[in-house]
Amino acid sequence: MKGKLYSVFTGTCPKCNEGRVFIYRNPYNLKHIGKMNRRCDKCGQDFLPEPGFYFGAGYVSYALGVAIAVTISVAMSPWIPFFKNFELYATVIIGTILILTPALFRASRLGWLNFFFKYDPHAIEKHQESLKEHQQNI
Repeated sequence: MKGKLYSVFTGTCPKCNEGRVFIYRNPYNLKHIGKMNRRCDKCGQDFLPEPGFYFGAGYVSYALGVAIAVTISVAMSPWIPFFKNFELYATVIIGTILILTPALFRASRLGWLNFFFKYDPHAIEKHQESLKEHQQNI
């Protein structure tokens, strides 16, 4: 089933769910972590619609980080009392978020893209038709 979650988890275009948003698949390739395709090669969706578009992805990243911190705290609470071992809680939460930072970076950008662009199952066909029309007008 394709849609917004599929796009976020697979790193694909929010409009067609087929083209890749990031040039390199591995988020832990830190040298190329933020390298994105300019447009979807399948449907033509622009991944950089305006300057500063991804500043809002910081809010998504923050929400994901808080969700991870709360989940870890709840998961640890039956075994380790929070107030007695605050340092352990902080170490585990901060360590986990640091390890997941490259994946969170990408997930936040993909989530931000999916917030603004809707899945269209016919996006690829529409793009191909518009390319044919453009070629005929030349």
